[in-house]
Amino acid sequence: MNEAGQVADCRVRAATDLLAHTWDPVVLAALHAGPRRRRALRTGIGGISDKALTAALGRLLRRGLIERHRYAEAPPRVDYALTALGRGLVDGPLRALAAWAHEHGDALLAAEAQEA
Repeated sequence: MNEAGQVADCRVRAATDLLAHTWDPVVLAALHAGPRRRRALRTGIGGISDKALTAALGRLLRRGLIERHRYAEAPPRVDYALTALGRGLVDGPLRALAAWAHEHGDALLAAEAQEA
């Protein structure tokens, strides 16, 4: 909250927007082990379309959470890796969210099933 008690502070909105897209946290988590090529990311994640991966990588690059390394090789090679900002998000809030989901996931899914 900001000084006026408003929850819609620009920083809070920017941070919560990081979780607004389904695949963004998943891509970040997949990069936690280290730099990966696009194909390895897609294979390691599973279930993500090429279009969704392209969109997620673009958003994460624009937000400074990942970086793209292009190597002058034949054929060209491109790796994606977490930046310090991205690593801080994965090691902090995303790790806490994963722990919460592990502890409360069954209750969350049961509540959702009752509403269906």
